[in-house]
Amino acid sequence: MDNNVSAAPGVRSGFITRSRAAVSLLFLMNGFVIGGWAPKIPEFAERLALSKFELGLMILVFGLGSLVMMPIAGAQIAKHGSRVVVQVLAVCLLPMLLALTLAPNVITGAISLFLFGGFIGAMDVAMNANAVAVEKSMRRAIMSSCHAFWSLGGLIGSGLGGLVISRLGILGHAELATVLAAAFLAIAWPMILADPPHPDTRKEKTKLPMVPLPWLLGIMALFCMVPEGAVLDWGALYLRHEMGASVALSGLGYAAFSATMAIMRFAGDLVRDRLGGVKTLRICTLFAIAGMLLASLAPNAEIAILGFALCGIGISNMVPIAFSAAGNIPGLKPGIGISVVTTIGYSGMLVAPSVIGFVAEHVGFAAVFMALPVLLLVVLAFSKLAHYADGVSGGGH
Repeated sequence: MDNNVSAAPGVRSGFITRSRAAVSLLFLMNGFVIGGWAPKIPEFAERLALSKFELGLMILVFGLGSLVMMPIAGAQIAKHGSRVVVQVLAVCLLPMLLALTLAPNVITGAISLFLFGGFIGAMDVAMNANAVAVEKSMRRAIMSSCHAFWSLGGLIGSGLGGLVISRLGILGHAELATVLAAAFLAIAWPMILADPPHPDTRKEKTKLPMVPLPWLLGIMALFCMVPEGAVLDWGALYLRHEMGASVALSGLGYAAFSATMAIMRFAGDLVRDRLGGVKTLRICTLFAIAGMLLASLAPNAEIAILGFALCGIGISNMVPIAFSAAGNIPGLKPGIGISVVTTIGYSGMLVAPSVIGFVAEHVGFAAVFMALPVLLLVVLAFSKLAHYADGVSGGGH
């Protein structure tokens, strides 16, 4: 069936609404599963008797799984379309929390983590490609709200995780999380937009794109995601050790960041449709720079938390715009463009935390947070490329 059918307006609008609901549920499910993993990490490390360094290596294995499987997903999307690929990957992802919970030793734990990272990352590519297809069929932006559903899923998964583990135990939590994730997928399944495959990409699927555009957009995504990872991994430590915040207060840094990020992601599509990709990206980047500088120069923890909240407003819509642009590069199939951008972006998330930790050990976190806006200035310099994201609304501004 052709999913961009020229049907009666009412039928078409109902179909598009269902496609949008489906892709939102896919983002919610993916975020929920990775959110559900976060509260399991201490028990996982204890069960396998991992030191901090060994746990760091295990988390690296998760990232390597993503990096290996993301480009494969891009090639398969070009060949089969994003619907089939996202369905297969979502089904593969479902048992992974159970596998991680039942892993009896380091070898099985590492294999489970590699596959978990691989399926999470590859599904990420496929659902972003599907979101681009839905954007095109709607002729307006939805990418930011899709990423908001991912943030919401992560918030639900991690927020409920600790509570459920304390009530049902580690296995009970994995079982409940798997059932809930399966329910999200079952509801989405029949409504997922079937974008056409691109059989003409048979020859190009094994080679990387030679045009510079996806690589430049990948650098943009990378430079947006490093500050996000810095706040996620090191914000609480900065507030606790360098700002003298209490344990409770130091946890509010990332909470404020993620709350403003989720809110702005839900508003982002509306803003982007009104202002266009370029202007939205520039305004967001300026907010992120101001927030990061405020956090680094803050006289106390409260002002630093305000800085992180401002940073969340800015970073919220920068990555979704880069992904939308990647899916609309002229002459390049959406799956290929998105897989390049996500792979470069996530490779930064893989390497940056340890680099930041190493540098901060010598110069402190305040100096690191003060240096991060340099990356955002590069994004500002490349911001004109965001006009490709406007391709979804019929050719841009």
